[in-house]
This record gives sequence, structure tokens and C-alpha cells, in this order.
Amino acid sequence: MRVVILALSILGILACSDAARAGPSTTTRDSTTSVDEAIFAEEATQATEDRIGLDKRKRRDLQRRLTRLGFDTRANGKFDARTRAVITRWQAARDYPSTGFLNPLQHQALLAESASTANASVRETGKSGNERRARRRGGSNPVGVIGGVVGGVVGGIFGRR
Repeated sequence: MRVVILALSILGILACSDAARAGPSTTTRDSTTSVDEAIFAEEATQATEDRIGLDKRKRRDLQRRLTRLGFDTRANGKFDARTRAVITRWQAARDYPSTGFLNPLQHQALLAESASTANASVRETGKSGNERRARRRGGSNPVGVIGGVVGGVVGGIFGRR
């Protein structure tokens, strides 16, 4: 058993050695995305928002997206005064004209922003217990599995679980 543990440990070290040798990325990244001037050229009104074609389901989705971005509102599918105030705050925070209505380009910017935020955060809800345990053990990649096995065996040897 010790030979297997040693072999798995060496395999894990070899698998990680290329990543460790590579070091941090030296690629410069443009953290400021270019702003489309058309977003500012057309002021958002009820008419521009009507062109988007938001039904109750899509309005509720936008309300949820705004809430995930930190602009709390009720997801009721109605753009009432409370939701209009939240849209106004979102626009002001992004340096858009603060009208409380969306134009098609602002709508796309809101969808893109909330999608990137959702992709950046790891959500544990909706995962089964086995997936959550696998993540705690290091995931399901080979290195994580090896670490989980070695940790489980070593913990078993010393009576920890």
C-alpha cells in the first residue's frame, strides 16, 4: 500500500511540475474594456426599452441579474418604481445616462456583465453532496484525486477523518 501511495504521490508531483515551472503569466491584460460610444449616443426611454421586447419572464430575469450584481430589487416581472430606481442606480454606476429605462445596447451590457459575474463566481448551490465533497478534496482532476486518496490514507493511518 505504501508503494502505491508513493507512486501516486510522485505521479502527482510530476503532473504539477510543468505548471509550477511556468510561473505566473507575464501577459499584460487590458482591464478596461472599450466602451461603445453608441451606448451613450442614444438616451434610453420607454420607446427604446419597448424595442427590446421584454416579457414578464425576461423582466424577472433582468431583476435577478441586477440583484446578483448588488442592485437589490424584487424579481416580480414588473418594472415598477422600485425597479426603475435600481436601473437608474445601475446606469449611474456605469456612467450611462440615468433614465431608469434601458436601450438595447445597455440591455446587452447588463446581460454581459451579469453573465461574466456569474461565470467568475463558483456557485455551490445545485451541486450534489458528492460534487461538493469532491471539490473539498481537490476536485476531480488527477491531481485532486491523488491528493484526496493520499489525504484519506494518511488521515486513516493517524485516525483522522
